[in-house]
Amino acid sequence: MLDQGAPPRNSSPTARTAPGVGARLMRRKPVERLVAEGGQGEGGSLRRSLGLWQLTMISIGATLGTGIFVVLGEAVPKAGPAVTLSFVIAGLTALFSALSYAELAGTIPVSGSSYSYAYATMGELIAWVCGWCLLLEYGVSVAAVAVGWGEYLNELLDGTVGVTIPAALSAPPGDGGVFNLPALIVVLLAMAFLMGGARESARANTIMVIVKIGALVLFCAIGVQGFRSGNYENFMPLGMAGVSAAGATLFFSYIGFDAASTAGEEAKNAQRDLPRAILLSLVIVTALYVLVAAVAVGAKPWRDFTDSEAALAQIMSEVTGQTFWGTLLAFCAVIAIASVVLVVLYGQTRILFAMSRDGLVPKVFAKVNPRTGTPRANTLIVSLFCGVLAAAVPLGQLADATSIGTLFAFALVNVAVVVLRRKRPEMPRTFRVPLSPVLPALGFAFCVWMMGSLSTITWVVFGVWMAVGLVFYFLYGYRRSRLAAPVPSEAK
Repeated sequence: MLDQGAPPRNSSPTARTAPGVGARLMRRKPVERLVAEGGQGEGGSLRRSLGLWQLTMISIGATLGTGIFVVLGEAVPKAGPAVTLSFVIAGLTALFSALSYAELAGTIPVSGSSYSYAYATMGELIAWVCGWCLLLEYGVSVAAVAVGWGEYLNELLDGTVGVTIPAALSAPPGDGGVFNLPALIVVLLAMAFLMGGARESARANTIMVIVKIGALVLFCAIGVQGFRSGNYENFMPLGMAGVSAAGATLFFSYIGFDAASTAGEEAKNAQRDLPRAILLSLVIVTALYVLVAAVAVGAKPWRDFTDSEAALAQIMSEVTGQTFWGTLLAFCAVIAIASVVLVVLYGQTRILFAMSRDGLVPKVFAKVNPRTGTPRANTLIVSLFCGVLAAAVPLGQLADATSIGTLFAFALVNVAVVVLRRKRPEMPRTFRVPLSPVLPALGFAFCVWMMGSLSTITWVVFGVWMAVGLVFYFLYGYRRSRLAAPVPSEAK
């Protein structure tokens, strides 16, 4: 029996019966087609304007700042002084996955990131699941980081003009507030930059990245003066389970290299520069994370962190006995966290751009403004959604939901790199994962282990999210997919 909308059996010599449901769920998009469609949207094309420097800054911009400026206050009570080990474990997990990302980004340089890699290797249903996880990863992480931005904004306002935004307007429901207005504002500011174009956004991000690296170096120089070795005497008070739980929470702060891979269709030389940018940024970020965490715990007893999202600014003030340094760090953090929002929001829009071009989500997300070369409608819709989410949901729930979506997507990437090696060994690769399939297998195992460390409520939220995604796919994407009726020349 033919599916609805399929061509008549005898309409042409090349016509054939439509594939069954199983075959349609496993249909793969050829790598050559993915690359050939790169940059093409509805009504216009993305512009290739990003070099190695900009791509590396995008990686660092999306990564550096989130785990240190925002989530450190949440992670320390879970692991104690061993939070430094949590950063190492999270960074190692990210490294295994980053190696797989680097190989696939150089081989399939497109905006879809792990969604597109899964589409080329494991089929449409797995690609959809991966893409749906990416929407959770990017969209929710934008909101999570934006929540912390308001904390530092209040520190800055208090240190400069002596006033703060009332709790009702600076915290979401459940955290003592009604509506987190600063979180909404920072998302809308990022949206304004993205509307102007990728190159303009990259320039703004580069400036902000330089500011935040300088801020963290300054924190280490001052914070080490308050270092007390006694703060490390009970190094692992909550055991390895606490270290693992903190690492899982911190892992979402390592998604920067994933954001870089979403710039594949706007990079000047994506096959050469993407692998380099991914690995270089991860090394820089991990080193800074571990150093700052070590200084922070050494300068302040771990029991005193108490879930503060502005922990570093508070430590600066406590060590010096002056509010100036804490205020300065708060200013730098406001800039730093804004850059994370900017770049991760960018990645979110490019994931939806790729999924829309494949027909799995509405076409509006693939429409490109011919003047700016950006998906403006896409950017507007995503920004408003993330802004409202940031204003209405507590940070802790957001961060853990982001972690599980990230870990799931990364696990699939480690599988995809092995599958593509076996199916298309002849393809040119500008970077190859060493010791494959051993390292991808380790990356997959680490991701699964860290997922198991997350709370039951996080798994429930993830399960509900995936169920909603599958319903949407079968009601919309399954039949609207551009691979639903491939032309005969593409059929395999």
